[in-house]
Amino acid sequence: MILKGKVHIFADNVDTDVIIPARYLNTIDPKELAKHCMIDIDEKFAKNVSQGDIMVAGYNFGCGSSREHAPIAIKGSGISCVIARSFARIFYRNAINIGLPILECDEILDEINSKDELEVNLSTGVILNKTTGKSYSSEPFPKFMQEIIEAGGEIAYIKEKMKEVQA
Repeated sequence: MILKGKVHIFADNVDTDVIIPARYLNTIDPKELAKHCMIDIDEKFAKNVSQGDIMVAGYNFGCGSSREHAPIAIKGSGISCVIARSFARIFYRNAINIGLPILECDEILDEINSKDELEVNLSTGVILNKTTGKSYSSEPFPKFMQEIIEAGGEIAYIKEKMKEVQA
C-alpha cells in the first residue's frame, strides 16, 4: 500500500486532549470530529488538510487519555498516515483498531519541512520525501496488521474474515 501526501508537522507529547479536545466528544462521527482535530494547537489544521496528507510528529504522540476519538478525528480529517518518533501505547492500539496507518521513524522530523510531499510504502516501511529525494526507513507492520489497516480497521477485518469462513 503506497500513500502520498503533503506534510503537517507537530512537536513532542501531542496528547489526545489536543488531538480532539473533550468539549467535542459528543459524537463519534469522523467528519464532525475532523472539524475540530488539532484545533487547540493549529486553528487552521482542519481547513488546510487535504485527503491523503501525512502527519509527522515527535516523541510520545497520542499520550494522555485512551480515547479512540483521537485517531478517528485524524483519519476523518483526511490524514492517511501518522509518522512519529514514538507513539503512546494506547494511541498505537487505537490507531490500528480504526485502520489509521502509523509508523515510527526517529530521524525524519529533523529533516522535513511543512508542505513537503511524502510517499509512504506501508509494506516495506520506506518513506520517501519527494520534495528532497531523501528516503527513510521504518519498521513495517507485520502482514496481519497490514491486513487490518487495509480492511479499514479491526471490526472491518473481522467481518471480512467471517465472510471467508462462512463461504
